Amino acid sequence: MTEELHLDTLAVHAGRDDLAALGVHALPIDLSSTNPLPDIEHGGDSYESMATGGHPDPAGGMVYQRLWNPTVARFEEALAKLEHAEAGVAFGSGMAAMTAAILALTAGGGRHVVAVRPVYGGTDHLLGTALLATEVTFCTAEEVAASVREDTALVVIESPANPTLELVDIAAVVEAAGDVPVLVDNTFATPVLQNPLDLGATLSLHSATKYLGGHGDVIGGIIATDEATAVKLRQVRAVTGALLHPLAAYLLHRGLPTLPLRIRAQQASAEIIAQRLADHPAVARVHYPGLDGDPQGILARQQRGPGAMIALELVGGYAAAGRVTEHVKLFTHAVSLGGVDSLIQHPAALTHRPVPPEARPAANVLRLSIGLEDVRDLIADLESALDAVAGD
Repeated sequence: MTEELHLDTLAVHAGRDDLAALGVHALPIDLSSTNPLPDIEHGGDSYESMATGGHPDPAGGMVYQRLWNPTVARFEEALAKLEHAEAGVAFGSGMAAMTAAILALTAGGGRHVVAVRPVYGGTDHLLGTALLATEVTFCTAEEVAASVREDTALVVIESPANPTLELVDIAAVVEAAGDVPVLVDNTFATPVLQNPLDLGATLSLHSATKYLGGHGDVIGGIIATDEATAVKLRQVRAVTGALLHPLAAYLLHRGLPTLPLRIRAQQASAEIIAQRLADHPAVARVHYPGLDGDPQGILARQQRGPGAMIALELVGGYAAAGRVTEHVKLFTHAVSLGGVDSLIQHPAALTHRPVPPEARPAANVLRLSIGLEDVRDLIADLESALDAVAGD
């Protein structure tokens, strides 16, 4: 039934189909680190199934939390339905999810990865330093076809991209990649605004820490994909011990019912703020999808809205950026994003510091994550800080 429901209804009900049979209404949390075994044979069969990326054998049970947990599985099912995917695979963090995807897709022999810059600094660092024994070609979206080789195992893109919100035409990259799987970091857009699998991508990755959780109190990552790819991801997760903790899964699942409401409210404020700050004398440029027009029509083709992230280029360079972060009062100077409260941070000095200088965000760029505060108060806070910097 849930497959036929609209997004807002799915966000409330997905992943809860077994609750009535359990006799509960709120999501239960199973914190068991180990589980009783019915007997050696069935327990062993279940262990083997999960250790190789499959599901628990009902006759053998869940065995051990490193392999499987029902609280995590409910969250995975819910996110998969929101992403129009066959399966979801949840991890202890977004970077754990990215690491598992690279390991799983390169395990077949091809060690080459194509990555479209800009991407999140942690992803850029992971690929660029070859920590996973991969070879990477960084390129633009237009260079993907020329960058793909016979040994290319994965194409990685992020749209909107972190931190300056560039849009990548997902369908065009999928076409350019040919038979190579495409992973889209969908953290900024969320399933509310974008479904990469509908555009041909194989994997849609989220740092669930951000909008999915939405309250700045949980860390997690999740990938939505087809079941065959999910088997590979679960196998990596089982052997590396990267399963999302059940308490984190509970918090993330609890956050999904309000996700559409939060995204739309935050986006509405972000649109107003982006337009307002575009004319401020201390601001050289505002990066926000659709604000400067979209000649390629990417936003209209693949997203249902521009989102709630904004990047500012300041006239006064690095020094001005630092002073703005010191002057704001409502915006918390902190990394991360997507929570109910507004955040401000300097990507080049923080999240993108490990990125090579030639690909690092400019020193005058600040990234804003717009929360649920009254937009008038947020504008007043930002303009006060910008006015102070302009007057220095």
